[in-house]
Amino acid sequence: MPIALYPGSFDPIHSGHIDIAERAARLFERVVVAVYDSPSSKRLLFSTEQRVELARATLQHLPTVEVIPYRGLTVEIAHQVGATALVRGLRATSDYEYEAQLALTNKALAPDIDTVMLITSLKYAYLSASILKEVAALGGDISRWAPPLVVEALLNSRRSD
Repeated sequence: MPIALYPGSFDPIHSGHIDIAERAARLFERVVVAVYDSPSSKRLLFSTEQRVELARATLQHLPTVEVIPYRGLTVEIAHQVGATALVRGLRATSDYEYEAQLALTNKALAPDIDTVMLITSLKYAYLSASILKEVAALGGDISRWAPPLVVEALLNSRRSD
């Protein structure tokens, strides 16, 4: 079975991400969750090291999943780890448009790598890291959307502001 790369900023990882990782782990021999170091289009709350640590802790129950940091082109890190597929999660039509463009760009850069898009579970269809961070910053209960370790990290980041 092939190896898949599941890339993202994971700022922070949440239940929707975990659901996609679990499902990808059933489809692939190995899944490498790749935490992107510095996306130019996002203002990150957590450092790369913190995001990697949170992802590793929340995915440790999946023996065929590993978490690594990366920078540069996603297809380059995919080649480095031997991945033949990229895994992406889709929530809505707007996600599809962006992800299709990204998948086609990656295919042009690396014809040997395919993109597998998994539709999010209905219970996480509205969830994003941005929404999670905003609700946490405003004091809302986020325990249904993230593991306790992530909830605690978000609460601690709120206290340090």
